[in-house]
Amino acid sequence: MEHAHQHQYKHGRGFRYDEVARRKMQNPEEILSGVGLREGMTFADIGCNDGFFTIPAAKMVGKNTTVYAVDVDSESIERLQEKARIADLKNIHTLAQEAETTIFCKGCVDMIFFGTVMHDFQDSLKVLEHAREMLAPGGKVVNLDWKKIPTEMGPPLEIRLSEEDATALMERVGLRVVETKDLSENFYITIAVLK
Repeated sequence: MEHAHQHQYKHGRGFRYDEVARRKMQNPEEILSGVGLREGMTFADIGCNDGFFTIPAAKMVGKNTTVYAVDVDSESIERLQEKARIADLKNIHTLAQEAETTIFCKGCVDMIFFGTVMHDFQDSLKVLEHAREMLAPGGKVVNLDWKKIPTEMGPPLEIRLSEEDATALMERVGLRVVETKDLSENFYITIAVLK
């Protein structure tokens, strides 16, 4: 079950969500607090786009805690940096590169977050291996994703990962899934920890 997708749909590469419309489907503050993000936790947003989750996370963890953000699209990273500047957030460390080549630090991140991006990676297993390396003892890997069902919007059905697919990928890299839950009729969340 390799998930190296060669497809046209791209969450990144300049793709821009309508943030107001997206907030109706996903409230980032509620989602992040719901999976346990709190002040003092180090956070990594993998495939961050222009910071829909990064900016709220940076506010939630506090100015003395690092938030890491990576996206393959440099324009998205530039928009994220501008949002951070406007919000006077100096705790965000950004990279414009592939998640497959990104390890911010080893054993140092309390929560690694994937916000509807797992289907975008060329090598999901490699990205998850790097997530495992970055994860601090007691930390969580959180995958928020589209359900593998027909929906009015979102990525093509054939590239989506079902809850079972996401669990299998996480377990293959040495993570243990501790919870899978419905977020809404369109989205689910899978939470994993180190084995």
